[in-house]
Amino acid sequence: MDGELRYTEVGIADGKIVTVGSYVSGGDERISLGTSEILLPGFIDPHVHLRDPGMTQKEDFHTGTLAAIHAGVTCVYDMPNTKPPVVDVRTFNEKKAAIRGKAVTDYGLFAAVTPGINARMLAPLVVGFKLFMGSTTGNILLDDDEELIPAVTDALATGRRLSVHAEDDKLIEKEEERCCRDHLRNRPARAETQAISRLASNFSGRNINICHITTPEGLDMAHAAGFSVESTLHHILFEVDRHTGTEYKVNPPIRDIQTRDELFKRFVKGEPDMIGTDHAPHTAEEKEQDFQSAPSGIPGVETTMPMVMEYVRRGTMQMSDAVRMACHNPGYLFDVPKGRIAEGYDADLVVFDMRNVSKIEVPKLHSRCGHSPYAGCDAVFPKDVYLRGSLQVMDGEFCGEPIGDDVRGLRGRFFRDCRQEG
Repeated sequence: MDGELRYTEVGIADGKIVTVGSYVSGGDERISLGTSEILLPGFIDPHVHLRDPGMTQKEDFHTGTLAAIHAGVTCVYDMPNTKPPVVDVRTFNEKKAAIRGKAVTDYGLFAAVTPGINARMLAPLVVGFKLFMGSTTGNILLDDDEELIPAVTDALATGRRLSVHAEDDKLIEKEEERCCRDHLRNRPARAETQAISRLASNFSGRNINICHITTPEGLDMAHAAGFSVESTLHHILFEVDRHTGTEYKVNPPIRDIQTRDELFKRFVKGEPDMIGTDHAPHTAEEKEQDFQSAPSGIPGVETTMPMVMEYVRRGTMQMSDAVRMACHNPGYLFDVPKGRIAEGYDADLVVFDMRNVSKIEVPKLHSRCGHSPYAGCDAVFPKDVYLRGSLQVMDGEFCGEPIGDDVRGLRGRFFRDCRQEG
């Protein structure tokens, strides 16, 4: 509970946690954990690209959420740069129709911030808004302040959090690339810090989340401006001179070893607010193209949290930090009643046996993309996973159904009341 291991019992009714205490009476069924097993809140991934609709040869909502549930991720927030991109109520509804009945986790959908956005109409439907200040997959770049400032102002006025791909597009070069070092040259660290500086000068203290932070300087600048910060595993593990090929090509890029090492230290201390995978699957065939032609993106929704749990097992990071970054904050910051073992929250629960360490094997993963840069890494995968009280994974194998639903469609404004009550 709250990142601390203690003995407790949890009562569940109608998909919600109704009682937490030393003894819970009643109930139709009682489940006891083994002496080496621990119970955690379901993880929330605040940043995935499940490619549905329009790019389902790479991933779709079933394969993406199936990968997520095997990692103990019970809710994902999906980005809007699909085909068509989610920019208004019509395209939002088209996406909802395309993914209906596929998800085995719950999910929230983002809408992209574009010039003239009708944020007031979209806000009740979405978990948040996404701003692309740097060019990447999709064509929804917004980098001109004359259009950016009024559009962001409208989005923030709704109370929804704004997640930002913070790279100043004016500082991104288009020179030929043959390796990750070239990719880094084209997308320098200054593009990140300049984008954060521009946001801070106009929107300091507002509900802004900086996605996939890649530099310690960017982390400090974002926190100084009152923004939340999301960190990915690939930016704290990979570096340009050792990890050179297309498997590691991503936007923003992996950086030099000194930057990587400092960011890793900050990560395991729990300084970022959230762990986001930026799960960005492309097919193996696409990634096998020459570096210039290969798309940017790294899959990670099934591997990130099991690897984080291995850091916890080793003592590299504290359980309380992992739970705060992967459970509490993604729920709290996006106003979703998940991520805590507490009364009134969704009964999204994950059982781990911390003795059960395994190597990541690509053939055993569930993403449609069929590859992973984390092959061979140690990980602790969950034993059992519950979504709103329903068993979806048992003994590491999927046993559930596609019962996942939109967190906005399922719930009203409970969470704000809960937060105000402390």
